[in-house]
Amino acid sequence: MLTHRRWESLDTADHGWLRAKYHFQVTPSGNPAHRPLGPLIVWNDDEIAVDGGFPFHGHTDVEIVTFVRQGVLGHRDTLGSEGTIRAGDVQVMSAGTGIRHAEFNKGDVPLKLYQIWLQPREAGGEPHWATQPFPRNEGAGHFVVMASGYADDEGALPVRADARLLGATLSGGDSLWHTLEPSENAYLVVASGRIVVNGEPMGPLDGVAITDVSTIQIIALENAELVMVEAG
Repeated sequence: MLTHRRWESLDTADHGWLRAKYHFQVTPSGNPAHRPLGPLIVWNDDEIAVDGGFPFHGHTDVEIVTFVRQGVLGHRDTLGSEGTIRAGDVQVMSAGTGIRHAEFNKGDVPLKLYQIWLQPREAGGEPHWATQPFPRNEGAGHFVVMASGYADDEGALPVRADARLLGATLSGGDSLWHTLEPSENAYLVVASGRIVVNGEPMGPLDGVAITDVSTIQIIALENAELVMVEAG
């Protein structure tokens, strides 16, 4: 079953320096139909203004995956990690027993990113932070695993959750097939472009929850970039 979460149906927030759309319900007053999907509990589409950002704040027992779509993200944390994450890069922060961090727009254009939260398999563990680029050329025409909780996904950033983050780029007219394991559901977002999924159209920035489906066919109506989480 495909359950669309169209861009216009998403909950929204505007704090001036931060404009956000929420693919999943984040407050009791949010859209109750936008429930978690297994360990996938948050998918925020954030736009951070130039010179804006989140001051130091803390997290525990959550896996936070960030995919930068536009601009430059600056990161600092209490582990001593400091990084510059550019468009196309992926960042994973395993909060574990506790970590504090700050994230901010380090560029001269609005910073656009997806921030995705996953529930870990178990509580605790040492906090960890890492980043790496998403090789878009390798993702041309098929999905590439960018972060994963499964040891078989070599080269992907590790997360401590039964989930994986995938990305793909398609040219207009391209088609791809993707198989899901019987225990897996998925959430797919169109980062750019227009596509058709199993016969149903999706526009730019739309999301769709994919449940009880073994195979999906995606046809690109124009050049498109896709980001998807498979959640066990």
